[in-house]
Amino acid sequence: MSGTAILCSGQGLQGRGMFDLVAREPKAEPVFKAAGIALEGHDPRDLVKTGSDGDLHGNKVAQILCCTQALAVWSVLDEVLARPLVVAGYSVGEVAAWGVAGVVDAATLFALAAARADAMDAATKQPAGLLSIRGLSRHDVDAICEATHTHIAIIDGPETFLIGGTDGSLKAAAKDADAHGAQHTTRLAVTVPSHTPLLQAATGAFRKVLHERVPHVKIAGDIRLLIGIDGNAVFSDAGLDKLAEQIARTVNWVACMDSCQESGVTKAIEFGPGAALAHFMREHVPDLATHSVSEFHSLDGLKQWLSSER
Repeated sequence: MSGTAILCSGQGLQGRGMFDLVAREPKAEPVFKAAGIALEGHDPRDLVKTGSDGDLHGNKVAQILCCTQALAVWSVLDEVLARPLVVAGYSVGEVAAWGVAGVVDAATLFALAAARADAMDAATKQPAGLLSIRGLSRHDVDAICEATHTHIAIIDGPETFLIGGTDGSLKAAAKDADAHGAQHTTRLAVTVPSHTPLLQAATGAFRKVLHERVPHVKIAGDIRLLIGIDGNAVFSDAGLDKLAEQIARTVNWVACMDSCQESGVTKAIEFGPGAALAHFMREHVPDLATHSVSEFHSLDGLKQWLSSER
């Protein structure tokens, strides 16, 4: 079987060069214009060049920028990607994936990203965020979470996890993880405890917006859109509820990677920003030809790789 897995990245790695490959492509122009409206008149291509780290990593701006990246790249690569497609999104990347899969248009996508960020910010009652832990088993990480009142947010691999919690809890968790022999711990540039019960209040608010803005889920026959919390495919309007629940439930990225592999795709491309998902996929499915858009220096080179047999 042939086909392509599309991986839509989450926030944390947005920065100056994220749009470089597609910034001046005519097909991406409508995407940037729609994003500019959502960003209150700021062209995202200018914002990433001139904005401060604080500007780019504010929750609402970050989520809109990540969705902009995915949809802009998709608009340019759509015609060269081998079908069928499996589309998976990581955290806010799952919202972007619904745009890539054609369920929502650009304006709706950015409105959803903004509403999601607003709901998450409103539900975050004290300074909080996410911590990456690498090199410990699930058993050890579960024990750390229980002891420090944190929660597993994303499962990235058998010994790679993101956990979420308040600032104080994450500091305690990092210290505990080091004591358990973790290879490293890294605090992410994220200011909300995504995918944890701490954001349960945001789920209902975002569910309401989803059902208002997306009255019906319709997906083309050659596209398989994955659900982040379990890796299963979206087949009906029930997928909207799963997308809302994802805010406060653990994302099982391993299950999403397994679904990509089981579908028989021959290539995987991460739309970015960054290359974290490509790295995870290469670790998890070494035989699958995988790259991130950020790993290419030219659009022609990217298209050439996508068109090649391997």
